[in-house]
Amino acid sequence: MSDVLIITTPAELRAQSRVWRRDGMSVALVPTMGALHAGHMSLIEHAASRCDRVIVSIFVNPLQFDRDADFTAYPRPIDDDVAACKAAGVHAVYAPTAATMYPDGHDTVVSPGAIATRWEGEHRPGHFTGMATVVTKLLNTAEADIAVFGEKDAQQVAIVAQFVADLDIGTEIVVGATVREPDGLAMSSRNRHLTDDQRRAATSIDEALRYIANEVAHGADIDDAVAAGSEIIAAAADTRIDYLAVVDPRTFEPTNTTPARVIAAVWVGDTRLIDNREIGTK
Repeated sequence: MSDVLIITTPAELRAQSRVWRRDGMSVALVPTMGALHAGHMSLIEHAASRCDRVIVSIFVNPLQFDRDADFTAYPRPIDDDVAACKAAGVHAVYAPTAATMYPDGHDTVVSPGAIATRWEGEHRPGHFTGMATVVTKLLNTAEADIAVFGEKDAQQVAIVAQFVADLDIGTEIVVGATVREPDGLAMSSRNRHLTDDQRRAATSIDEALRYIANEVAHGADIDDAVAAGSEIIAAAADTRIDYLAVVDPRTFEPTNTTPARVIAAVWVGDTRLIDNREIGTK
């Protein structure tokens, strides 16, 4: 177990990253909102396999929440998170405050393109603008060689890849595989809000995604497969589908061809969960 630097300002983070790079070390950034779980740990492990130094940012970004209650309820176990980072061999935790990230007079946001208007963008107005703004700030400040994001947030990853290319940000975007519970539920900080009954109902999401991915990969009609997948979720107690669709993995437009990705956002009780599965060819 190694010591971990706790950094709280952009100037400190930029200076530390430059020291490491000056000394010939490669730097990885793992952006998170905290409440770290095994999925985050897998991203940290991937970052450590690629670079000499790993920075984990922990910041619950107010700009990307469309509901005040969701922002207020978001878990913030910072001491546990720092301990987990230390145990994982992380070299620095960047944990700024909202006032540090968005000081008085802050008036600039990053507006992503058409991909951000679909699915999550439609159901959570302003979410992707807030995400793009904070990620741009993190990438510009950390000056890392790579930044590692989770596949579970597939639309977010596609948007980040797009604006990093469009804005000539020199950080390579790396995608880590979704980590799942033994019953298939994608690991998420939001899972802790589920009751035992809701937790069981939530497994219907992955069940539906796997069904659709398998059916489409074997030539089934996409609309028929999605309809059947919707029935799987609807049959579980206390669920409500925001969307369930098969999309192009780059543009997130609906598609009738493979390879593709099946995506879902589902309310289980008062908790909204997102997930996705890759669809290959047979």
